[in-house]
Amino acid sequence: MKNLWVEFFGGIVTVKTKGKGIERFINTLTRSGIHVWQVKRHGIEAVTFKMKLKDVKQLRTLVRNSDCRIEFLQRTGLPFVYKRMLKNIGFVIGAPLFLIVILILSNMVWGIEIKGADPATEYKIRKELDEIGVKRGKLQFFLDNVEAIQRKLTDNVKEITWVGVELKGTTYHFQVVEKTEPEKPEYLTPRNLVAKKKAVIVDMFVEEGQPKVSVNDHVKPGQLLVSGIIGEDGQKTKTVPAKGEIFGETWYKTDATVSLKSTFQVFNGNEKQKHFLRIGSLSLPIWGFGKVEFKESETEIYEKKIRFLKWELPISYIHQTTREREQVTRIYSNEEAFEAAKIMARNDIKNRLSENAKIKGEKVLHKSVENGKVTISIHFQIIENIAEAQPIIQGDTE
Repeated sequence: MKNLWVEFFGGIVTVKTKGKGIERFINTLTRSGIHVWQVKRHGIEAVTFKMKLKDVKQLRTLVRNSDCRIEFLQRTGLPFVYKRMLKNIGFVIGAPLFLIVILILSNMVWGIEIKGADPATEYKIRKELDEIGVKRGKLQFFLDNVEAIQRKLTDNVKEITWVGVELKGTTYHFQVVEKTEPEKPEYLTPRNLVAKKKAVIVDMFVEEGQPKVSVNDHVKPGQLLVSGIIGEDGQKTKTVPAKGEIFGETWYKTDATVSLKSTFQVFNGNEKQKHFLRIGSLSLPIWGFGKVEFKESETEIYEKKIRFLKWELPISYIHQTTREREQVTRIYSNEEAFEAAKIMARNDIKNRLSENAKIKGEKVLHKSVENGKVTISIHFQIIENIAEAQPIIQGDTE
């Protein structure tokens, strides 16, 4: 059976033939290499058939030498569609352009709504949004996702505690929680302050309660520092929640080990970016062609759904970034390794201490090089708050 789709691209005409000797005329066409199909008789002296557009010129030559007349009834196929399109070129160009414009407008930012913020905070939020590119008229494809926008606003606008970000259609909605609520006063039961570790007192700030130690005193774990029972001897006493900070010099010992030779992965700055249009499960590359030839790499993919008016289409824009990684070998000298170990030990101590603690001094107790590794042992002198609360049980006395 003839593949009519192939013939469609070349063009098909329907011909009506009248006259005497029609059968002889059709046989002549066939012998001349002109393919005809769907031959139908209409009465005694009329036949219709279909043929290829490219054979029409040869048909005209053959019909002059016969007693038949031809009439073209119908023209179908791509060449005729193309001619009709040229006659309606304005519509042909305008309709796709209209759809493209609507598609672009449906994926732009047209509104930014902020709720829960006072005018001053809202101004700062809008200013920060301008800095990160979230503004009216911007294409959503080139903006961060809502999680990244939320993180940047929370980090950079100090007046807010939390912000919810939601994208509905072409509008970003921000729900803000400000740092406006006053801190609720802490209710404390009667208590003492005792030492939580061995230390030498270097400074004291007692807000409430009776101090029981002085600067330069040596204290042991559990020793009373500030009593919550106040009043002169022999007079009526009362219990209060002791409050204050007792700073003491404490001591820590930590060990750190650093290899003289270490291997790790780093990004070297080379990257390849590709852009795709995903329709269902099919991905069509639109920019950034060619194979990524990195030996080792890490790929980051950002996907943005495309909308048409209020509907989300099964089409996505995908931005793929592939960064090359390479293996780097770092070799320390003995002294460089010792310095790196010191830094590691300091960081370890800082992670174990509270924010208001500080390092007063340090002393290297031991260092060695063995099996390609440097090991160091350091003694640290730390100034920190050593007080912790201990409830006063009824019946306690000083």
